[in-house]
Amino acid sequence: MNNLLRAEVEKWIAEDPDFKTREQLELWLREENETELRLSFSGFLEFGTAGLRGAIGPGPSRMNRAVVSKTAAGLAAFMKKRGLNSIVVGRDARFGSEDFTFDTAEIMAGAGLKVFILPRPLPTPVLAYALKFLECDAGVMVTASHNPPQDNGYKVYLNGVVDGINYYGSQIMSPTDQEISAEIASVAPLYTLPRLREWTILDENVFESYVAKTSALAPNPSNLKIVYSAMHGVGTETISKVFSAAGFPALILVKEQSEPDPNFPTVAFPNPEEPGAMDLSLALARKIDADLVIANDPDADRCAAAIKDPQSGWRVLRGDEVGALLGDFLGRKGATGQFANSIVSSSILRKIAEHYAIPFTETLTGFKYLSKVENLTFGYEEALGYCVDASHVNDKDGISAALLLAQLAALLKSEGNSLNDRLQEIWSRHGFHGTRQISVRTANLGEIEEILSIFRFSCPREIAGLSVTGIEDLAEPSDGLPPTNGIRLYLDHRIRIIVRPSGTEPKVKCYIEVIETGEPSQAQVRAEVTLGNIEKELRKLLRQS
Repeated sequence: MNNLLRAEVEKWIAEDPDFKTREQLELWLREENETELRLSFSGFLEFGTAGLRGAIGPGPSRMNRAVVSKTAAGLAAFMKKRGLNSIVVGRDARFGSEDFTFDTAEIMAGAGLKVFILPRPLPTPVLAYALKFLECDAGVMVTASHNPPQDNGYKVYLNGVVDGINYYGSQIMSPTDQEISAEIASVAPLYTLPRLREWTILDENVFESYVAKTSALAPNPSNLKIVYSAMHGVGTETISKVFSAAGFPALILVKEQSEPDPNFPTVAFPNPEEPGAMDLSLALARKIDADLVIANDPDADRCAAAIKDPQSGWRVLRGDEVGALLGDFLGRKGATGQFANSIVSSSILRKIAEHYAIPFTETLTGFKYLSKVENLTFGYEEALGYCVDASHVNDKDGISAALLLAQLAALLKSEGNSLNDRLQEIWSRHGFHGTRQISVRTANLGEIEEILSIFRFSCPREIAGLSVTGIEDLAEPSDGLPPTNGIRLYLDHRIRIIVRPSGTEPKVKCYIEVIETGEPSQAQVRAEVTLGNIEKELRKLLRQS
């Protein structure tokens, strides 16, 4: 075995506070298992605007107590240099979440910071709410959101104005991530860092306040039958209490998925967007003749919904359809402030905002950007993320979004209409906006760049028989947005395609939007044919069969 690698592993073992990961590394050393050691020692797990996210395991390239402790120490150093002195920490129910929470608390307390901890595993929106409610300077949520079971993560929030950026209780963005990353790289050996078990475990006051504020957004006693899935995550308790406080009948739970289970046994990926993830929910909806299906991802910051379509039966709404419904609902209610969505989302919200004379802003992908929009009233991204109450939760919140959608469904039902009827009304007014996302998993970052280079340097002149009429490298944007890694294409001036790497997983994502005018059902048929043809061609370009 390479002596340099052995020395690096032995140095790491000397710092690692977890005997389980120490023992694993020692075993690999004895076995001279260079393959596993190189995988675990391929650089420190990257800290970016999504914080940390990766597979649990030993070594600097995985999520473990040593990596989390170093990250907490780096974040503490960043905070102290800026006079920030308080932090609240939350967690989901994934493997390692509790250990990572209390390692963070010990390191932060040892650095002299005031530390608060949420009382039990709770949704990410509750952490975002607690940050503002307690007026803390920073927040950490230990979660990997909708990633596979073997992953965990570490999401960082800031409050107030930090380094000239108005955060106000939102996720970090560049260059803050780089500043924190530099502090992590400079952390002294872990065994030299003071650890104190001095913190405040919060009582139910913060949680009850979140329930009260959120339920007040949509008080609407109704007799809707709503099926709900927590996707094996932590959403059930919180959303049930919010809906009850708002006057809704008890949610009808998908029992197989209602309790936290870090193995996520009934789904291939615990993401409502993934094919098959909502099959149990839809089966229950058919069985009881439900009015609406709602599902959260495991940390409940995203909201998926399904409706009974008179043409096709039960179907899951696209994220852009939910965004259109919520935007139109808020516009009808006389919302003020600003609407916003990300560049990869449908252009429908801009048109809805114009219709109701509401200012609109487009941002780069991610709520780290959407949450910085001044006076945000409604922001969304097509990946099931919606913010309907930025003054209290300046982040995506799958629980408050679900409540507003349920209120709209109840209102429409009382009028003899449905969510599908409202969608047809929106399409009649603005044209049918068909969207589709293609996600391709890759083995490494180099493969992602190879795929992007196809579109940057050798993009075909036609895709699915449609002329490529515009190519924009988003690394050198022309519309005033910050540079980002991605390509935007236009076909025949009416179809938009965006190709970009995922911010949280080893994937390339393509986002297609096709707009067709005319009678909605016929426009939809034409759009779906075009979307299918474009998807087929794009998959060939992405080297997928």
